[in-house]
Amino acid sequence: MLGHVDWPAFLIAMAAVELTPGPNMGWLAALSAKSGRRAGMMAVAGVTLGLLVQLVAAATGLSALLSESPILYESLRWAGVAFMLYLAWEAFADTGSASAIRSDGREGFRRGLAANLLNPKALVFYLVIVGQFADPSAGPIWSQIVILGLIHLSLAIAVHVSIVLMGASLGTAFERWRTSLAARIGFALALVAIAIWIGVSTGRPG
Repeated sequence: MLGHVDWPAFLIAMAAVELTPGPNMGWLAALSAKSGRRAGMMAVAGVTLGLLVQLVAAATGLSALLSESPILYESLRWAGVAFMLYLAWEAFADTGSASAIRSDGREGFRRGLAANLLNPKALVFYLVIVGQFADPSAGPIWSQIVILGLIHLSLAIAVHVSIVLMGASLGTAFERWRTSLAARIGFALALVAIAIWIGVSTGRPG
């Protein structure tokens, strides 16, 4: 079903998005530094569940909308370019505004869940970035999006757990690194490169 997917490009794009400094990374690092690993892991569970709900919503929406429409595919492709450029700007502009909470973990779970359920960028990500790797001729769109999205979620969990462990161990040193000018420029440039790749390499033959 997914033999058409350019796997190296897909995995690089997913990893770059997850490794880029952003709201989830900043909050998980700050929470783990202040409240410890258990609170951080509970927050990761909440973030993951919220993203899973967004994935299902995107998959069912695309299965109803995409249906072999070249015009819609091109619209989503260029929306993906714009979205990656937006993430690049967000990465560069992130100077560290995340706030942490002290809790036994349940509050972290609820906050992680709510933040991702109510975050429209998560839905847009699955629609315009993950969605463009699906091909209507390769099988049901919704199942392709679910499989690709679950692969993204696996990468996201690995990255988020690593952030929790580093945040709990390194504390404010990790926060200083991720908000340094060099790190922000590096991640922003990586996302710009992915946006360019999306623009020139993901068009379907006419």
